[in-house]
Amino acid sequence: MLSPIQVALGRHEDNPLSEMAKNLILWLIIAAVLLSIFQNFKGGAVPETITYTNFVDEVQAGQVRSVVVDGLVIEGERQSGARFRTVRPDVYDSGLMGDLLNHSVNVEGREPDKASFWQQLFLAAFPILLIVGIFMFFMRQMQGGMGGGRAGPMAFGKSKARLLSEDQIKTTFADVAGVDEAKEDVRELVEFLRDPSKFQTLGGRIPRGVLMSGPPGTGKTLLARAIAGEARVPFFSISGSDFVEMFVGVGASRVRDMFDQAKKQAPCIIFIDEIDAVGRTRGGGWGGGNDEREQTLNQLLVEMDGFEGNEGVIVIAASNRPDVLDKALLRPGRFDRQVFVGLPDIRGREQILKVHVRKVPVDERLNLSIVARGTPGFSGADLANLVNEAALFAARSNKRLVTMEEFEKARDKIMMGSERRSMVMSEEDKANTAYHEAGHAIIGRLMPEHDPVHKVTIIPRGRALGLTQFLPEEDQYSMSRRKLLGLVCSLFGGRIAEELIHGMEGVTTGASNDIERASQLVRAMVTKWGLTENLGPILYGEEETMGPVAGARNFSGATSQRIDEEVRRIIDECYARAKGLLEENIDILHAMKAALMEYETLDADQVGDLMARRKVRAPKEWHDADFDSGPGSKGEIRAAPGSVPIGGPVEGS
Repeated sequence: MLSPIQVALGRHEDNPLSEMAKNLILWLIIAAVLLSIFQNFKGGAVPETITYTNFVDEVQAGQVRSVVVDGLVIEGERQSGARFRTVRPDVYDSGLMGDLLNHSVNVEGREPDKASFWQQLFLAAFPILLIVGIFMFFMRQMQGGMGGGRAGPMAFGKSKARLLSEDQIKTTFADVAGVDEAKEDVRELVEFLRDPSKFQTLGGRIPRGVLMSGPPGTGKTLLARAIAGEARVPFFSISGSDFVEMFVGVGASRVRDMFDQAKKQAPCIIFIDEIDAVGRTRGGGWGGGNDEREQTLNQLLVEMDGFEGNEGVIVIAASNRPDVLDKALLRPGRFDRQVFVGLPDIRGREQILKVHVRKVPVDERLNLSIVARGTPGFSGADLANLVNEAALFAARSNKRLVTMEEFEKARDKIMMGSERRSMVMSEEDKANTAYHEAGHAIIGRLMPEHDPVHKVTIIPRGRALGLTQFLPEEDQYSMSRRKLLGLVCSLFGGRIAEELIHGMEGVTTGASNDIERASQLVRAMVTKWGLTENLGPILYGEEETMGPVAGARNFSGATSQRIDEEVRRIIDECYARAKGLLEENIDILHAMKAALMEYETLDADQVGDLMARRKVRAPKEWHDADFDSGPGSKGEIRAAPGSVPIGGPVEGS
């Protein structure tokens, strides 16, 4: 039903009156402009303008042949043929006509101009039309702006979902890579939207809702667009935060309006990004007493599976936190299916890279499988960023093709930070950093099951003054106790190297991040993973509850003391083990420090030469073989998925 303002303006989705009114005003304005032009620009030469006194003198002298009197304006022609123009004073002059006739001047009168009916109508209606036009302009602004949007203060209850027609969506399953299992889960949605009768004849019912969950950047939104692109159906896109406003009832109204629009376009897809903004568990203390979010969630529940059905409308939602969603939202009949879109494996990363390098001129020697193996834990968004950074590096070097060298630089920048070569360090600081990084590298090479060393550098990156980078030879999904203890030992390698060279009094604050990571790792081994015999496989973590008792401990004070003692025991053992290894290989520590001072960066082959006590080979130009030099050449330490390389001394720590 139209509001009074919409009736007055004729502004409605299915009413063309608004468009007609705009066209009428436009033509009236054009007519006024043309009329003004015709009245002010007339053909013919411009006559000479003279004073009335000179005009009378010329008449009495017999120099005037004819005149045309048009009110107060007199235009005439002299005996010589020259034209003139004058304006008669607005006073009665009884002798003018006698002078003209006595001197044989041909006198012609002009009928006064009268405005036509349309001119009179336009002049009379113009003020009213101007007022109506201004009124319509401001009302359109209030109802959503000149662009016909729905964001004005009088459109709070209108849905903010953006509609993309089937012709606007170009994304297909060919543009989605690295999530083969997720694509298989949603492929039948495409078949249903294309041919619903195939399922309905057998009594089957397509899922009304699909929830996509997974880490950020894995391609949940891209996959939803691909479903719409493959099915060739309209696609409504909206964010969960677009439903919630400060006024109670607005979000519920927007949900109703969105589904009303979707029913008109059925079959179609509604995509709700970050649905946890509106779909959190009810009654958990969220909202601070304002039930707007819960009202919106209730309306969403009703629209998805309430009294009225929404046949042909499929809701796809994405969230990074499915654990906080309301149970009623996840039950069958609403979000029937949950699709996990996880981080890609090495094969998936290679497929994603192939998609992103389509529009990038790359060198024919580029081996994407090697790039994929060197980027464990990267999401699809990370890989897209990697390709872009590599292209930028190539552009800075004025290259026409992107090579493996640029991909190596781009990966180092993403994983370790940008180089800070402009940073001035004293020789003493550089030497201390070299010993620190050498300690990490040596312990990492000597620990069993430890990821191989890939690169050691004393070039500052980010906040770190140096870095030791490890990369796994294959994707890792779990870690053994032996591997975790080796990681703790390598984390302490930098601090121990400083202690062996400079003594306890010379140890710097650069190992603060290493100590923090080692402590967190050992505490997780004791309290979460059950990797200690003294405390056993019991969870001693804090309870993740909401409300005033959030973070309450589920163990006694005596157990807390035992946990601290066990953590201290494991750290002391790892520290002593790493220190003993460095003392046995002190010559390698000095040699690696000298090599770092000379070359600043050592690759896996150079580290291998030092560990074998051979002469360090000189750095060579990068090529494919350097990237894939076999065991011991690649790897990254990952205490948990998504961790970063071991850093060196941290600036300002």
